[in-house]
Amino acid sequence: MFAIVRTGGKQYRVAPGDKIVVEKLAGNAGDSVDLTDVLLAGEGSDLKSTDGLIVAAEIIAQAKSDKVTVFKKRRRHNYRRKAGHRQQLTILKIVSIGGKGAAKKAAPKAEEAEKPAAAPAKAEKPAAEKKAAAPKAEKAPAKKEAAPKAAKSTKDAAPAKAAAKKAPAAKAKK
Repeated sequence: MFAIVRTGGKQYRVAPGDKIVVEKLAGNAGDSVDLTDVLLAGEGSDLKSTDGLIVAAEIIAQAKSDKVTVFKKRRRHNYRRKAGHRQQLTILKIVSIGGKGAAKKAAPKAEEAEKPAAAPAKAEKPAAEKKAAAPKAEKAPAKKEAAPKAAKSTKDAAPAKAAAKKAPAAKAKK
């Protein structure tokens, strides 16, 4: 059986027992990883549905690729820049292809069924908070009205300050 999976922006054709080198994935050596983005799966020339299909893999090692040297130069301008880069990689061993992800999602639905029982108790609290919040809502527009008045007073105060600065200068001359 084979599958085509997407990880790290690239696509890989994998089969059980294969080792592949992919962009860095979180985890340590020995951890298991599920690749859920399966694009195609099949056996021979027969294709299978990929709905909820998972490719199980094991992290063999975290590694770095070879160093890539980046050298920029502009002739006759005395411009040279040298930089390097080593890409972080993860080496995976494909354990199995198959298994449905829907079984894992069924457990959270059972927990959600318990949450609605607790929801009516919470529904009473927001009603009380709305009553308490209503007076605050009335006070808020009053503050908004006060803010423009304050802005006008600062505009009016600016010419008055300028006149006050000129006045002492006139008094000093007399």
